Parts: sequence; C-alpha cells; structure tokens
Amino acid sequence: MNILILQGSPRANGNTAWMAEEYRKAAEATGHTVTLVDVAHKKIAGCMACEYCHGKGNGACIQKDDMQELYPLLAEAEVLVLAAPIYYFTMSAQIQAPIQRIYNMNKPGKLKKAAMLLSSYSPNVYDGAIGEYHGILNYWGVEDTGIVTAKIDEQKTDATRAKILDLVKSL
Repeated sequence: MNILILQGSPRANGNTAWMAEEYRKAAEATGHTVTLVDVAHKKIAGCMACEYCHGKGNGACIQKDDMQELYPLLAEAEVLVLAAPIYYFTMSAQIQAPIQRIYNMNKPGKLKKAAMLLSSYSPNVYDGAIGEYHGILNYWGVEDTGIVTAKIDEQKTDATRAKILDLVKSL
C-alpha cells in the first residue's frame, strides 16, 4: 500500500518523530511504499475559509505554500498516518494546518485507511485529538487501523514499538 505519514512535532528527534520513524521502518519492511513528511518544518498556513477552492479554484487552494508538496502525495495515499504530540489537549498546530488544508480536496482520492500516533508528557490528554481524528475518518468513510499513544514513561520503549508494529500488521 502507498502510505503517507504526516509528522507534526517541531522536535526533529523527539518522541513523535521516533514513533513516525518506527511506523515507517515497519511498513517498509513489510513491502509498503512509505513517504514520511515532517510537516512541522514546512511553511503551511491554516485554512482561510475563503472558499476559493470550492469556487474559482476548482479544488485548488489559493494559498501557495509548502502544502503544494503534499497535495500530490495525499492524492495517491491509500493510508494516512497522523503523528502528533499533544499540546494542551489537542494535536500540535504544526499538524493542524495541513489537516485543515485538506478541505479543498474534500477527501484524499485513494485513501482507504488511517492511523494515529500520539505522544504526550501526561496521561489522559488524548480525547480531543482522538475525537477530531474519528470525526474526520467518519466524514471521509475511511477505516481506522488504530491509535498508539505514548505518555512520558512509554516513549521510545519496546512496548510502544510493538504497538506500532501491530498497527502496521493490521494493514
């Protein structure tokens, strides 16, 4: 399967980046094609709600930033993995902007499945992010292959790696 991972942590070697990389390695080892994009270090603005994409733009966003690199990847992805740290009870702003900008596509064309990887310092802070994720998947009609969360004492552990491997196996 063609897998796109959007990694939304500004910490290049942090816990979320580790989770995304573990998913990438496991998926490639089982024969999948994987593209991992560090969206946290891209210049991607939030949606302006201008509706250009649904009018004159005929599906294209009026904003011309690094999101242009993601649109072709999103159009071809069969699996989308959202990897994000939790900042104050929701996914980081760095991943929220690309998620919101998918609006112009309505739904990525070939997408069948999705997964979520979340890291945080604290336990019990995932509900907002998970609710948003489930809402998006329900709207798109996409299968949820699972969610892995890792709080401070679960990060970069063999147990968390095993949970990520289980996600990949579910493809």
